[in-house]
Amino acid sequence: MSDAHYVPPRVWQHLAPSGGEFANINRPVAGPTHERVLPVGKHPLQLYSLGTPNGVKVTVLLEELLALGHADAEYDAWLIRITEGEQFSTGFVGINPNSKIPALVDYSQEVPIRVFESGSILLYLAERFGRFLPTDLAGRTETLNWLFWQMGSAPYLGGGFGHFYAYAPEKLEYPIDRFTMETKRQLDVLDRRLAEHSYLAGDAYTIADMAVWPWYGQLARGNLYSAAEFLSAHEYIHVLRWAEEIAERPAVKRGRRVNRTWGEPEEQCPERHQASDLD
Repeated sequence: MSDAHYVPPRVWQHLAPSGGEFANINRPVAGPTHERVLPVGKHPLQLYSLGTPNGVKVTVLLEELLALGHADAEYDAWLIRITEGEQFSTGFVGINPNSKIPALVDYSQEVPIRVFESGSILLYLAERFGRFLPTDLAGRTETLNWLFWQMGSAPYLGGGFGHFYAYAPEKLEYPIDRFTMETKRQLDVLDRRLAEHSYLAGDAYTIADMAVWPWYGQLARGNLYSAAEFLSAHEYIHVLRWAEEIAERPAVKRGRRVNRTWGEPEEQCPERHQASDLD
């Protein structure tokens, strides 16, 4: 039924499921819904995730670190099926009280360290291994500028444009137009930056690129929401150049398959516990 004449009540109440495809996991409270102890593998780094854009950020970084010879970046990647509510287990909520993937535990420390929110995980790993984050003040700051740009901007792309364009139970013109305008503005921000620089932070490939690529790079390449034509993505030539270059990196090809359970069989690797799982 159309919401064109919806009048909000004085006090909102959760009376019926909402959210289209994800209605069964949307709720107005936090906390766990069921008991479950999360598995722990043999490596110090334990990742609990799914191969969505936010999950891909972390697995790409881990595979890039391994490609550089950081053997202690080996990790176990456990699948969290968010459409089945696995992110609401006691074990997962104990790592991330916000119940969102990805979540990481580093057991290499005397007291294990939990890390949640994808941007925080990228920053933690970049600092821990001393890679993909410039050490000079200007370079580090520019990298973090774009990392936090992604964290603030992507909800408009995912929860805004992606939800109303691809997942909402009814196509509504106002929210689709509203979030399409913002998504195209964001693509233009990136296109203008990448017209002048090889990567977002400058000449070096950093965690900023790893954060932005799974969302905006894949959107421009037609691999997110099947919306490239609708958004006229071909117009953002500098974003496309950058997106295709990153897509060809071997570690990116490996990382985007981790915790992926859809698409062609050769593109899927539901769990990753050793490098040979991706060979």
